[in-house]
Amino acid sequence: MAEQFVSKASEFKDGDRQIIRLGEQEIGIFKHEGNFYAYSNFCLHQGGPACEGLTIAGVKEHLREDKTSAGLYFDEKSMHFVCPWHGYEYDMFTGEQVADRKLKLKKYEIVQKGDEVYVVA
Repeated sequence: MAEQFVSKASEFKDGDRQIIRLGEQEIGIFKHEGNFYAYSNFCLHQGGPACEGLTIAGVKEHLREDKTSAGLYFDEKSMHFVCPWHGYEYDMFTGEQVADRKLKLKKYEIVQKGDEVYVVA
């Protein structure tokens, strides 16, 4: 597997994303809280650009003891990205489709060498 240069880490701000092309593959690279995550940019639903939509904190529900809802909230520890075609939502840390965790985008390894960021594909 080859390493493909992505960017200088210092030029990649927290919350940034880049889409790179590696042969026939498109790969989305995200930076969140100093960590890098890379996934196939091919949505599992209908092949849309999975990594190009919104990034958003995961939505959780407060439940009372009787299991009725006490409202929704954004969980800042849980980050998602959303395919802009039909709203398929993926976990930024695992690449899992949020509604069906058995479905997962292909994950790519990120390597940092000094200030340089590479994706292994």
